Amino acid sequence: MRNPLADKVVELKPSGIRKFFDIVSEMKDAISLGVGEPDFDTPWHIRDEGIYSLEKGRTFYTSNSGLKELKIEICNYLKRRQGIQYDYNKEVLITVGGSEAIDIGLRAMINPGDEVLIPQPSYVSYEPCAILAGAKPVIINLKAENEFRLTAQELEDAITEKTKVLILPFPNNPTGAIMERKDLEAIAEVILKHDIFVISDEIYSELTYKDEHVSIASLPGMQERTILINGFSKAYAMTGWRLGYACGPHAIIEQMTKIHQFAIMCAPTTSQYAAVEALKNGDNDVAEMRTAYNQRRRFLMNAFRKMGLECFEPYGAFYVFPCIKEFGMTSDEFATRFLEEERVAAVPGTAFGDSGEGYLRISYAYSLDDLKVAIGRLEHFVTRLREEQGQNK
Repeated sequence: MRNPLADKVVELKPSGIRKFFDIVSEMKDAISLGVGEPDFDTPWHIRDEGIYSLEKGRTFYTSNSGLKELKIEICNYLKRRQGIQYDYNKEVLITVGGSEAIDIGLRAMINPGDEVLIPQPSYVSYEPCAILAGAKPVIINLKAENEFRLTAQELEDAITEKTKVLILPFPNNPTGAIMERKDLEAIAEVILKHDIFVISDEIYSELTYKDEHVSIASLPGMQERTILINGFSKAYAMTGWRLGYACGPHAIIEQMTKIHQFAIMCAPTTSQYAAVEALKNGDNDVAEMRTAYNQRRRFLMNAFRKMGLECFEPYGAFYVFPCIKEFGMTSDEFATRFLEEERVAAVPGTAFGDSGEGYLRISYAYSLDDLKVAIGRLEHFVTRLREEQGQNK
């Protein structure tokens, strides 16, 4: 019998995030700090709008590119928050989460052999999506001494004549790193010099704790070469609604819509009506959740300082990325022992690329009470490891 499977699919590694989540789901009294999902319920007025849309019988397909009212509200939101203007009719596509937008954005832009630059550590889907699109992924290893930001020199050094797309994953999952305006301006010069395109994943744009988020699409000369990807999962606690969007040049969005048309048809109608309400009246909800996340972030950073665990201060998303190199274990070994001995699940940094070795991703999209218990267990674990090291000297 012939092999029914595609080689490039078989060769893809499964997500390193799910491994620990699946284990902890079978353990009693275990705490998971591994999944990047808000612990807040979707705000009631947003849920209510989704319910109302069902009561009114709005269960039909929308257009392939999405509900007109939602596309208009997205354009209003981006103009209000980022100062970027898009044509709702030609430059916006509603997708099934931000993940679909990443996938079809790459498929719409890549020819076989094109190179896609992927800064790592970063979200687990970028590299597989690039491979499935026929690209050669080129990894840029970000450094802790640069606060895991992408520098202009790192970008310049990675570019070849085959480079076509840079994925820009900020605010970053898993590190929590951000790119400020001056950082973006520096890399924009390199992007324009080499005539490459950008897929800017800004799903955590509302969860920044320093200055206002800046989109690279807002910089001179960048909007026409950037696909801006965002969604509703993180900022509005709408993970299960599965709704995202892509904004960019008409020529690219048109081809993305074609792929979306054949693969998906349209995003869920109920979710789209709920998202209109989120954009119109959800600013206060976002602000309240951001304040809570920031409180948790500060709690974790203070706890790390007290236990002497090295961790650069992240200003975005809802993750911290402490360094565990002092213990002489791989990230996977540390996370496995931590789970087995203290019943707390965190994700090894290597789940997000080889440059994550020696780090651990801890999500603070969990209640402060759970975080306090988990950090108490981490302190106990770290103390025991240091005692073991002392005995072995």
